[in-house]
Amino acid sequence: MAALLRSDAELSLSQLVIDRRLAPAETLARAALVQSETGEPLDAVLTRLGMVSERALAVAIADATGLRIAAAADFPAQPIASDRLSAGFLRESRAVPLKETEHGFEVAFVDPLAPFTRQALAFALGRPVTPLVARSGDMEAALDRLYPADAMVADDGGEADEADVERLKDLSSDAPVVRAVNSLIARAAEANASDIHIEPTEDVLKIRLRIDGALRDEEPLPAHLKAAFVSRIKVMSGLNIAERRLPQDGRLRLAVRGHDIDLRVATSPTIHGESVVMRILDRSNLALDFATLGFGGESLERYLKVLQLPHGIVLVTGPTGSGKTTTLYASLATLNTADRKILTIEDPIEYRLAGINQTQVASQIGLTFAAALRSFLRQDPDVMMVGEIRDLETAQVAVQAALTGHTILSTLHTNSAAAAVTRLLDMGVEPFLITSTLNAVLAQRLVRRLCQSCREPFTPTQAMLDALDVDHTLTSIDTLYRPVGCAACGHTGFRGRIAVLELLIVDEATERLVLARAEARDIQAAAGLRTMLEDGLEKARAGLTTLDEVLRVTREN
Repeated sequence: MAALLRSDAELSLSQLVIDRRLAPAETLARAALVQSETGEPLDAVLTRLGMVSERALAVAIADATGLRIAAAADFPAQPIASDRLSAGFLRESRAVPLKETEHGFEVAFVDPLAPFTRQALAFALGRPVTPLVARSGDMEAALDRLYPADAMVADDGGEADEADVERLKDLSSDAPVVRAVNSLIARAAEANASDIHIEPTEDVLKIRLRIDGALRDEEPLPAHLKAAFVSRIKVMSGLNIAERRLPQDGRLRLAVRGHDIDLRVATSPTIHGESVVMRILDRSNLALDFATLGFGGESLERYLKVLQLPHGIVLVTGPTGSGKTTTLYASLATLNTADRKILTIEDPIEYRLAGINQTQVASQIGLTFAAALRSFLRQDPDVMMVGEIRDLETAQVAVQAALTGHTILSTLHTNSAAAAVTRLLDMGVEPFLITSTLNAVLAQRLVRRLCQSCREPFTPTQAMLDALDVDHTLTSIDTLYRPVGCAACGHTGFRGRIAVLELLIVDEATERLVLARAEARDIQAAAGLRTMLEDGLEKARAGLTTLDEVLRVTREN
């Protein structure tokens, strides 16, 4: 507390931003100008415009004052001292009482450097106030949950009449609901979440974020917010808020912390209301360099060599959510030079790539993968990317395109690289056409990357190594790593994801097996490729991921 009292005399929020080099003086001057025009607190302007991240600002304030940062779990389930503090005052002050102790009240502040707010709260509560630092997103979520707007309606399902529609429109534009939706999206984007799951239950509106492939619970919202919250998302996505019986798909673009992100929105009716999933497509977080994705060494060299071949097909395989599209985008970025024309057909287009002509499937008007690919051949392209080879027609057109001197990149849903060959045979593609056009197959899975700040080394037991049933690969492993958890990784032990890979280059030996219609395991054995398990074990040995993560994605059966 003494550190905070010294800070009041010596330090303001603007001075802290300069001293900690969170933003240059000219940026702070722009923020001050916006603050004077809007009347918003300085911290809100800085984070809303993306000048300073919420996390960086909270950490800087905590370091300067010696105060603890309030976690989302610290916020109470019910309002504290609601008979002495008005919701309006707390919203204006951006403060929430956390709990009453024998020494007074613990209160979270977004900006605890402003002494008036603390003094006013202490006076209203009649007891001393112990401040904590709160992130802006956590504060907004807590305020919306603890002090919601009074006028909300329940979602009774079915199709709304005209009066219901007007009421839903009014509710969806209500300030607390707008703030709650924007705050959720901002928190998800800052946490590098890939998806937001909004699931109505009988008692609450459940919120979950998918971060590094795993779902994490967020603070739920009261049940009476269900209709307004979902309606707000539907309005933003251009969906029909009157239709609650059928699934709908939409898209929206939103400025979050100073840069634009796209969100794909899908709604689905459930017994307690409409469920919503928002896929976050943040172009600023799209890594298109192979090293970041987990490629390296000989595998990367061989893959890049295959990409530079003048014609042929390169396939990327794996289940949904294994990073196939990102790998294709990274491949296109490598091939995207001034002397090449590149066309893509995708379902849907996830990211816009500069210098590449991208088309989205529209099957309702006959624009399928195969139809688009045929039309592309008349556009004189050098490289074509097909989102997925789903049927024989698309496979045949891709083969014909490769035979006529084009490079084709695409995906296929198979469990291994060798299985892609047998999948094409099962579709009905002739073996001699596969050997004439298929250059390589890359199979991949995503594993969570260990947080490099808190990972912990340990010596694996022999029983643990024996259970892997991999003979020569593990004989020299004497150190592995496990997750611990720290502030940098949100106490999960993991930050981001990387790919584990296996690359099948179609050579003469492979071609002979394809012509003989050999099974996948025979093709894999003859190719002598390094499997995804072996690649994953090397990454575990290097401390990039854990043994459990590798086994989770490579031993699904």
